[in-house]
Amino acid sequence: MKTGNINAKGDLATEAWGLLTGLVYPPPFLSIAREFDLRPSTFAALRALEQPRTMGELAGLLHCDNSNVTGIVDSLEDKTLAVRKPSEVDRRIKVVELSGQGETLLTRLKREVAKPPAWVKDLPEEDQEALRDILEKAVASRTPGS
Repeated sequence: MKTGNINAKGDLATEAWGLLTGLVYPPPFLSIAREFDLRPSTFAALRALEQPRTMGELAGLLHCDNSNVTGIVDSLEDKTLAVRKPSEVDRRIKVVELSGQGETLLTRLKREVAKPPAWVKDLPEEDQEALRDILEKAVASRTPGS
């Protein structure tokens, strides 16, 4: 759908971005998180814990303050999805790892997040291929932090 005479590349980029964000926002993980009764921050922490992490590492991955991670990990522990224990190298440092139940839930969540939405699945195969190729180019040209 064309929205008018577009002369500048920036205008095309803005139009493409607007269409893309309309398709992907809100992200599907929000509805998946709700389905599993997880706050988005707890869902993100669960995904970050594919391997054990220190509280500080987890804070960095979640882009939040250490004090916020404490509440997030408390929530994971309350749901018996993760355990917190002292580090083997420095007992002052706490390491968080998924419980068996947390690993099972993470596997289910990853499977759900990986499912393409209907708007992708319903495209003809050649359009799916073109979309994939364009997105691969976009990912390859992305600079860190952008």
